[in-house]
Amino acid sequence: MGKIKAVITGIGGYVPDYILTNEELSRMVDTSDEWITTRVGIKERRILTEEGLGTSYMARKAAKQLLQKTGADPDSIDALIVATTTADYKFPSTASIVLGKLGLKNAFAFDLEAACCGFLYAFDVATSMIESGRYKKIIVIGADKMSSVVDYTDRSTCVLFGDGAGAVLVEGTEEEGVGVQEALLRTDGQGLPFLHMKAGGSVCPASHFTIDHHLHYIYQEGRTVFRYAVTSMSNDVMEIMKRHNLNAENMGWVIPHEANRRIIDAVAKRAELPIDKVLINIDHYGNTSAATIPLAMWDNEAKLKKGDNIIFTAFGAGFVHGATYYKWAYDGDKVAEAKK
Repeated sequence: MGKIKAVITGIGGYVPDYILTNEELSRMVDTSDEWITTRVGIKERRILTEEGLGTSYMARKAAKQLLQKTGADPDSIDALIVATTTADYKFPSTASIVLGKLGLKNAFAFDLEAACCGFLYAFDVATSMIESGRYKKIIVIGADKMSSVVDYTDRSTCVLFGDGAGAVLVEGTEEEGVGVQEALLRTDGQGLPFLHMKAGGSVCPASHFTIDHHLHYIYQEGRTVFRYAVTSMSNDVMEIMKRHNLNAENMGWVIPHEANRRIIDAVAKRAELPIDKVLINIDHYGNTSAATIPLAMWDNEAKLKKGDNIIFTAFGAGFVHGATYYKWAYDGDKVAEAKK
């Protein structure tokens, strides 16, 4: 029996119908399409506006599409992991809600919170579970309703974020030349002052004061976060490339966390990779946090060919970051037409 490798065997995705454009934002805060496009590369983002719907709704929609595309029997799913920072409730887990809605009878479920790095970390957890041989099929979902934590009077942050969910099915294979090759995951731990939500946790529970002073929204010191993100993501990508003799010629794709177009461009430049080898969709989705990497795969599935050398990379609050070297396991163009 050969060594088990974890492979992605399908992708599902969901974004809300409502499109929040730069022009509309310019009527809400002092900004403009030119200002937003030049600084962050975003033209529009999707927002979940229906009352009473949260992250679990988008995660369920993405996972349901995933099951339909792959033809996987819901009863064959062993586990479901949801990476999110915007859980429906403090408890129970968003994953447990998704599992219940999907009717998965033989799976266990849990949330994983690593901010914008959440999908990368959850995928690594699923990889270890599959490679142990104890589990056969795991659904990993990155989903965030970022609009629920955005202050739409703060022009420095409200232009950045959107809502969405992406899901992948992770299975085991003994086939050579595909699957997860290596993951390099790190946490700096110095990021608290620069990117956080001030209230709502156990240190500062909700109160009239915290609500009146807008403390339940994203706080970010953009320049510091930008600098750390570029340095961390590019260093991680370059280290993976060095370890595995990857270069601009043999690299298939880099799939980065979609936080800011200037960050993505800077990472590609430092790693000496042409930008046309980087999958980018930030212009029409914005930063969907844990959903950005799976949504980029979902959007570009037809481009992904079996054996492609791919590096996933991300950076998030808490200054969590990392990169995963993955060899794609199927020809995406054969299933992409069933995407929507």
